[in-house]
Amino acid sequence: MTQYRLQVNSRAHTVDVDASMPLLWVLRDVLELTGTKYGCGMAQCGACTVHLDGKAVRSCVTPVSAVGSQSVTTIEGLSPDGRHPLQLAWQELDVPQCGYCQAGQIMTAAAFLAQQAAPSDDAITQAMSGNLCRCGTYSRIHRAIKRAAGMSQS
Repeated sequence: MTQYRLQVNSRAHTVDVDASMPLLWVLRDVLELTGTKYGCGMAQCGACTVHLDGKAVRSCVTPVSAVGSQSVTTIEGLSPDGRHPLQLAWQELDVPQCGYCQAGQIMTAAAFLAQQAAPSDDAITQAMSGNLCRCGTYSRIHRAIKRAAGMSQS
């Protein structure tokens, strides 16, 4: 076991875990931040997406030892009051069906919009292509991203 100092959602944490433990399990099991979901364990579905220094990463395949001094942001840390433009758009457009993939969808979209504030439809489709939704809410997700981009610009 090794001690790691992590900055998660703007708070300092010290964890004593194996170097190979995926960040996902550190977040969920050690820090009890359960908004980030386990989907496939192979970085194929996007349910476990979090940000490392603002970049979307799959936490199920990111060992805690790879985090270093990078800041980790989970869905719980995206907005202290749940009023991030994406969260508001998700609610307004009633995006979730079962909801399981939605934290990963939002985190992927947030990293994308931080880089591209006024995206085209094709850019949204491409950016979100690695996130799976078993319920097939892709068109609502797409519309919510467009709505959030509009909110951010106003």
